[in-house]
Amino acid sequence: MRIVEFLLTLLIIPLVHSISFWGLSPEIYQKISSKKEDTDLISSKKITKRWDVVNLLKEMTKVESEVGYEYQAMHWLKDILEEQGLTVELQIVEDSDHSNTGLARHNLYAYMGTVRNTKILLSAHIDTNPEGRIPYHEIGEEIHARGACDAKGSAAGQIVAFFELWDEGKIEEGDVSLLFVIGEEYNGIGMKTAVESLNATWYSAAVLGEPTENKLSKGHKGNFRFDIEAWGKKSHSGYPELGFSAIEFLVRKLNILLDSELPSSDLLGPTTVNIGTIKGGDSANIIPSYAKAEMYIRVAGNSSEIKNYVEDLFNTEHSKITIVQFLDPQYLSFDVPGFELIACSYATDMPYLESISIKKYLYGPGSISVAHTQAEYVTVSELYDSVVGYKKIVEFNL
Repeated sequence: MRIVEFLLTLLIIPLVHSISFWGLSPEIYQKISSKKEDTDLISSKKITKRWDVVNLLKEMTKVESEVGYEYQAMHWLKDILEEQGLTVELQIVEDSDHSNTGLARHNLYAYMGTVRNTKILLSAHIDTNPEGRIPYHEIGEEIHARGACDAKGSAAGQIVAFFELWDEGKIEEGDVSLLFVIGEEYNGIGMKTAVESLNATWYSAAVLGEPTENKLSKGHKGNFRFDIEAWGKKSHSGYPELGFSAIEFLVRKLNILLDSELPSSDLLGPTTVNIGTIKGGDSANIIPSYAKAEMYIRVAGNSSEIKNYVEDLFNTEHSKITIVQFLDPQYLSFDVPGFELIACSYATDMPYLESISIKKYLYGPGSISVAHTQAEYVTVSELYDSVVGYKKIVEFNL
């Protein structure tokens, strides 16, 4: 009996001392231990449960993000990335008082751990073109949806590439960050705001996602987006000499621009002019006193020369231009081996990174030929290949 009592004493005394040391009753200690195990399990799930790129794109395209209406998509993406274990910040681009919807507009910046400044930035725009929604559907290998290639396919590829590199132990905290921006389809306000006030630094390279057919872009055209307003004088259309037609004046000026030979580039080709919209007038029997055109010039050559020419042509006593966006052509990095190369006739957010002395890459799945149309799609194989491509670009620049 004494031997049994001695053995029990040896067992009980350390347990009492341990409980006394922590100031916890056995019941409380058991509850805390149980919660810690649950937390560890949840944390483990956050780190290990990963999205397949096709499923991720499918869910991304279900969330509305037409330019100006990105609120829901950004908050959905924030939840997704936090569940995957990333530190996520939302940067206000426009507060609720200045947005069209009454909701604040945000960029999203994400990284692993606490190191905000990274060697490499992966970035894409989440806003989509206002051409109209395309309900998600598949035709063979094609995934049809608004934003499928421009540019949610790129965003999905970048996210999956990031986590594959992390899980494979090829990147660590401080190597790569993710930046998803708004407003690219209109005036680039998202990337402009990120560069000006996000207060993050990238040391080696920035990789922007756009549809390049999974080829590395050697360069792309610049943007010159502007509105032209013209003013005249109303009169009865039977007596045009009593009025001044704003529409006729504007159309004649536009014809001069269309017939002009604008600077070009050996790599990027010709500078092209698009009259996106033209409107004005009240009725067919009234000389119109007002007209407006929304213009987009894809700049291949000397951008300052083109800008000065347009301003001289349209800033008159009867008309004026308002510049929406003016960005120079871009010549990019394409030194990663194993990629086909391409030159792009569209523009991107890349010029806003011009002040940062790092390498700049443009790459992503899908073709620009179907972007901004009702036939927009990306293929399953392109999505999987883009993940491989993003990983190669990152590893080359580490």
